[in-house]
Amino acid sequence: MPALSTSLKLDATMKERLQRLASSRQRTAHWLMREAIEQYLEREEQRENLRRDALAAWQDYQATGLHTTAEEADEWLAKLESGEGVAPPTCHV
Repeated sequence: MPALSTSLKLDATMKERLQRLASSRQRTAHWLMREAIEQYLEREEQRENLRRDALAAWQDYQATGLHTTAEEADEWLAKLESGEGVAPPTCHV
């Protein structure tokens, strides 16, 4: 995909900070900005997916009442952490 150009307005202080960091990292300011935007997008997309999954789980719970307790989940996670290949706990009302 061809690169598209966009502009970004920074105040003088932020631009100076960016230039200092770019110099110390031996990178261009452009590289730092692209890296920062990429990391931000990844993080926010993951956050959005988590939010969407949580909302779907909440709607499913409201519709069915099926759940596991925190204790059941903790026990299951402890077994997974110790290397046991166990199935998740059975949901119940």
